[in-house]
Amino acid sequence: MMEDDWVRGLIGGLMIGGAGALFLLMNGRIMGASGIIGGLVDGSGRSNRGERLAFLLGLVLVPPLLVALSGGVDTGLTGNIWLLVAAGGLVGFGTRLANGCTSGHGVCGISRLSWRGMAATVAYIAAGGASVLVFRHWLGVI
Repeated sequence: MMEDDWVRGLIGGLMIGGAGALFLLMNGRIMGASGIIGGLVDGSGRSNRGERLAFLLGLVLVPPLLVALSGGVDTGLTGNIWLLVAAGGLVGFGTRLANGCTSGHGVCGISRLSWRGMAATVAYIAAGGASVLVFRHWLGVI
């Protein structure tokens, strides 16, 4: 029997992969969350604004719904709001710098055997590992 964390991770991964495949089949475009948000912010996505907003609404509403249905999950998320704001800002900066996010490069790029997606994903994982090393183990802030 697998632990609940692994089962939840597997289900989440299947949901993200399925959403990426469905998005590609329905729209002919890669499901990159940063690109979807960026098109709303810079106005380049006016022609499919409703689709972008529906995607973001699902991105925001489905996780709390699943947590409510499953009885709650302890994420271990920090209560330090400034740390969360700084982390969000750094992630946003990184996605702009990399011309995409983990959903575009990692999920959709790797599944299409994109060298650019694979390289970006390796960089994301290395940066995440380095961040945990520095902020948790050396500085003790998370």
